[in-house]
Amino acid sequence: MFSTTAQEISTSGVKCMVFGRSGMGKTMLAATLPQPIIISAESGLLSLSRENIVRIYGEGAWGVNYDPINVIKIKTMQDLATALTWCKDPNNHQYFQSIMLDSLTELAEVVLKNAKGLVKDPRQAYGALLEEMMDGARQFRDIPNKHVVLVCKEEQFKDELTGSNRMGPMMPGTKLSAQLPYLVDEVFALRMGRAPDGSKYRYIQTQPDMQYEAKDRSGRLAEAEFPHMGMIFNKILGVSQ
Repeated sequence: MFSTTAQEISTSGVKCMVFGRSGMGKTMLAATLPQPIIISAESGLLSLSRENIVRIYGEGAWGVNYDPINVIKIKTMQDLATALTWCKDPNNHQYFQSIMLDSLTELAEVVLKNAKGLVKDPRQAYGALLEEMMDGARQFRDIPNKHVVLVCKEEQFKDELTGSNRMGPMMPGTKLSAQLPYLVDEVFALRMGRAPDGSKYRYIQTQPDMQYEAKDRSGRLAEAEFPHMGMIFNKILGVSQ
């Protein structure tokens, strides 16, 4: 049976990757996701306190979740497998509309540590890492009717075409760093800007430049967007706000 691109977009949810420096507020983006659940390998969830959310978005902002967000903590490979199984179970889909993996960088470290314990040659561990992370990220991405946000730390890398240094998502292993962005339609850089009065503000970069990796396959986003994932998703899906 035939479908259309519009139908596929509306039923699959938005799948994206967000990367940024430590302390930039990547985790806090969860507060702007529709009915989120966080798959967390990090301990830095203090940023999601009500005080911090109000400081960034103000009191009572539209589409911002000020209440505690459900979290599944990941410390082992079994934890990650259990979280994936739970998220894929249709009986649990009533509990969330969005999944944030925070951070994919830390989750990869969990997988790598597990792989190193199973092989003698560390190089084999990186091969296992690539296979397991690509498969796991793909399975989360393919959960229907849910938004999926892959959060990554930021690192500098050398562009093989131009020879210049650029910023992109950090992952252990150069092959994994290069391949993961191809799994999603949207890759965003969370950055800090400075207003004419000298004050600082956060924004999401959606297009690549000489310094940062980014992409927007929807063609509906401005080069710089306000850091509210719900609003960005609505723009991608063509939903009036």
